[in-house]
Amino acid sequence: MTGACSDVITLEKRAFHIWCPLPGTASRFMMLCMSRMLRRGSGIAARLARRDRALSLAGLSCRHYSTETAPHIPGMEYQDAICTLNTLQTNASALEQVRRERSNPQLQLNAMRAFLERAGLVVDELDHLNIIHVTGTKGKGSTCAFTEQILRNYGFRTGFYSSPHLVQVRERIRINGQPIGKDLFTKYFWQVYGRLDETKDAHGGTMPAYFRFLTILAFHVFLQEKVDLAVIEVGIGGAYDCTNIIRRPWVCGISSLGIDHTQILGDTIEKIAWQKGGIFKPGVPGFTVRQPEGAMPVLKERAKEIGCPLWVCPQLEDYQPDCGPLHLGLAGQHQRSNASLALQLSHTWLQRRCLPADHSFPITTVENNGTLQAPAFSPSPIMVKGLADAKWPGRTQTLKHGEVTYFLDGAHTMRSMQACVQWFRETAAQHERSASGAVARVLLFNATGERDSAAMLKLLVTCHFDFAVFCPNITEAIASCNADQQNFNVSVENMLTRCLDNERSWRLHNRLGDDEGTQLLIQDSLPRLPEHRGDTLVFPCILSALQWITQGRDSVLADPAKTTLAVKQSVTAKAAPLREAAEIHVLITGSLHLVGGALKHLDPASSK
Repeated sequence: MTGACSDVITLEKRAFHIWCPLPGTASRFMMLCMSRMLRRGSGIAARLARRDRALSLAGLSCRHYSTETAPHIPGMEYQDAICTLNTLQTNASALEQVRRERSNPQLQLNAMRAFLERAGLVVDELDHLNIIHVTGTKGKGSTCAFTEQILRNYGFRTGFYSSPHLVQVRERIRINGQPIGKDLFTKYFWQVYGRLDETKDAHGGTMPAYFRFLTILAFHVFLQEKVDLAVIEVGIGGAYDCTNIIRRPWVCGISSLGIDHTQILGDTIEKIAWQKGGIFKPGVPGFTVRQPEGAMPVLKERAKEIGCPLWVCPQLEDYQPDCGPLHLGLAGQHQRSNASLALQLSHTWLQRRCLPADHSFPITTVENNGTLQAPAFSPSPIMVKGLADAKWPGRTQTLKHGEVTYFLDGAHTMRSMQACVQWFRETAAQHERSASGAVARVLLFNATGERDSAAMLKLLVTCHFDFAVFCPNITEAIASCNADQQNFNVSVENMLTRCLDNERSWRLHNRLGDDEGTQLLIQDSLPRLPEHRGDTLVFPCILSALQWITQGRDSVLADPAKTTLAVKQSVTAKAAPLREAAEIHVLITGSLHLVGGALKHLDPASSK
């Protein structure tokens, strides 16, 4: 065995050892998971064979056929659909195709159009969806949530496509604010998958990758369900994102920009702004919030090149509603710019819907730098109510379960983490003022991909946590088929290594030493520090971390249906401050996938 392999296995065992002292448990767990998936996979393969025969008998061997006549395949259930969808995460040809296309990004859009046509759709049909297209680095999902709620309050039938999902994949595709039902998802999934699968041999065996497939599926669902409009959130970037096959949106918007996905979008704010501005379309009104220095000139130049009139949104306090001050359903000061952008997007969409074409552009003023300033109109009572009613789980969300309060925010960039820290400090302080006694603060953190987790953790140090807990984005360390939250693109070893790196960074930020944290994971008796602030632990999954943090004080986590495995006595002893505190406040942040995994356990209704 090579030294590198040995190091990886040691890291894996260290993280699992704190929770389950039996050697080799991690390996047996992984083998059991794989066994379960293989057994399930054989069943799916048999059903796919029956599906292929059904397609053949139905006469669907032709490459082009109507979206209205595609059948739902009997016997193919929701979990079968999700497990099949997950195969697109690791489809070797799809991954190789994406790698090739990164050197020529225009190929991405060409490939997306080809996949769309193979699925029985054409780009022209998307024009009928009356789309609002939104991109940005921070706040694009919240902007979409505000916008969709406002227009739904006007009585329109809305479609909303977003990513990633928190608990179930079907959250990404919403009708009238609700994730489409399992039956509807299953029906439309097999219609689209069947067409793509049937035509793959004629196209080199290619299938669309995970996000591309879901984007095609969303368009198909919205067309079939005859929505009045579709709010479409960009996946990554804009110019070459697969949602950008949209040719004629009714209006487009750009939320706050920052540094993220640098390997794909570039490593400067100017390069990222160029990518984001790629969603502009000729003659289509565009709106943006105030941007960091360097970004706005690029957006203005992109808009000029494309022929898109671009306006900058006013501050939220500049709006003058007739029915009192504006209240937002999403917490945090950073949501104010998202709400302003949503007001401009929904207002412009309504103008285009209800007024002649020559009245669809806002009256503007011009600032000294030549930027068009959108007017701060008087929002209607329906708009005001829409802003107040908006919900967007996992973003500045608070859940109180008796003596334990959870603060959930999927912040995963420096700017979004700054906003998260500000929100948590203000909100937690409000809760602490009403607490009956001492409060223990706990951070539950994970970060993935290329993100600078050490820098984000440095921001979180100012929140003065008593414990910092780290775990991978694995919901529970048992062999359950939780297909909605499986990620085959990252190995367990990589996830655990990242957790240990994060734990070490936290200890360094708190001046607790570099080596001591790792020792805490593997010694039989854990030394008690003079102060609890900054104490750290690494757990193998989200459930085990939550159960240790709450110490049996959350009845939802104490549900007998949730497996509880033995924790070493020394680790139990370390939790004495948590048991003695009157209340426990837990900030869960660093990754939307971590927040989603936590919500699966904390909000059981989200899994139904």
